[in-house]
Amino acid sequence: MIIYDKLWETMKKKGISQYKLIKEYHVSNGQLDRLRKNADVSTFTLNRLCEILDCNLDDVAEYKKTEHHSEI
Repeated sequence: MIIYDKLWETMKKKGISQYKLIKEYHVSNGQLDRLRKNADVSTFTLNRLCEILDCNLDDVAEYKKTEHHSEI
């Protein structure tokens, strides 16, 4: 499972709020909601967040192994 806990930490370090992402960078509230829920987001969104935050992907997302394995 991909989780986005590091995103919120990176945003805090960089001084960028969710409000700023929406108003200045035009990130949709729906995408932020999906990130808050650790739901699927596109690589476009992840790339954009890395550009905005001037960071690496591992500063935004992290893979956590789960016991339940589903088919791809």
